[in-house]
Amino acid sequence: MRKWVVIILLVGIVSGAGIFYLISKPEQRAVFADVTQVLSDGPISENFDKAVHPRSFNFPGDFGPHNTFQTEWWYFTGNLNSEGGRPFGYQLTFFRQAIGKQNTSHSRWRTNQLYMAHFAISDIKQGEFYTFERFSRDSLGLSGAKAQPFKVWLENWEVAETRGGNWMLRAREQKIDIQLTLTQLKPLIFNGQDGLSQKGPEEGNSSYYYSNTRIRSKGHIGIADETYSVSGFSWLDREWSTSALSRNQTGRDWFSIQLDDWREIMFFQIRKEDGGISEFSSGSFVDRDGIRLHLKKSDVEIAVVDYWRSPATDKRYPSAWNIRIPTKNLEFFMEPLQKNQEHHHRFAYWEGAVQVRGDGISGKGYAELTGYSQ
Repeated sequence: MRKWVVIILLVGIVSGAGIFYLISKPEQRAVFADVTQVLSDGPISENFDKAVHPRSFNFPGDFGPHNTFQTEWWYFTGNLNSEGGRPFGYQLTFFRQAIGKQNTSHSRWRTNQLYMAHFAISDIKQGEFYTFERFSRDSLGLSGAKAQPFKVWLENWEVAETRGGNWMLRAREQKIDIQLTLTQLKPLIFNGQDGLSQKGPEEGNSSYYYSNTRIRSKGHIGIADETYSVSGFSWLDREWSTSALSRNQTGRDWFSIQLDDWREIMFFQIRKEDGGISEFSSGSFVDRDGIRLHLKKSDVEIAVVDYWRSPATDKRYPSAWNIRIPTKNLEFFMEPLQKNQEHHHRFAYWEGAVQVRGDGISGKGYAELTGYSQ
């Protein structure tokens, strides 16, 4: 959620050199896998804690990992502009996946916590999308997360607290890099029922979920031999869970929208096997002062008005939407800033920068589309 983009594969530790490789069910060892499967109950889920009841959130502790839950993510996305007005989108996301509730081995090589990260830059002017993926283990300092001072990292991709209380985000891969100073501008919001976000009818089909909806972001983006000073706004989603999807749920569409009038909207709709939308779809509306209003499925009307087919995976994704929130007197059109923002690594999903416009309404955001097929 963020996401349904989670590590869907378990990790085996290979003896000797300690190299680990990705495995899941044998039939899932394909290049592209279905990202929704990890959030369904399976034998490995039984030993982990589940999100069942609302809880008190405590900081800085809840910035860090919750290793007794199976799946967790730190999800940073944002829209930035250079000093000359050139637009960029970015994504830096870290996923933690536990393969056991406790690590009983004394080996420095072995671990029960694995990390995956995705780093992407959307160069809107050039129509280019750069996307990268990494995996590592929570051992030998290769990857991990901690609460105080806050840091989440996978090798040299990281977000870390600085002395001034801000966060520094940085990543570099090949000739693409980003470095941003992040400053929180609004209070955290706790989605669902005081941070318990129900995704299905069964007990435990929930996550603990909070967001930082408006983060001032300033730094630079490097592409090949060019470096651009950039500024704009980022969004952080934090979720942890063990089993969040029901068996008949196939994917999710998630939207984060930052309106230019300093209001924000988050909404996810869960798609079912029969083509319908789950009643557990929900979201949040945040006013200019940071006050959150819960959004039910019935509060938001979403109509897809265009599609895009990936030339890389042949998957067909929604690519434009009309959105209405009658209770807030909002109606707007939303579309990607560029069509091709598909990740196609171990599994394929679409996530990218979007813009919204309507009568007296404008803004930008991010959309994530998972579980789509040909």
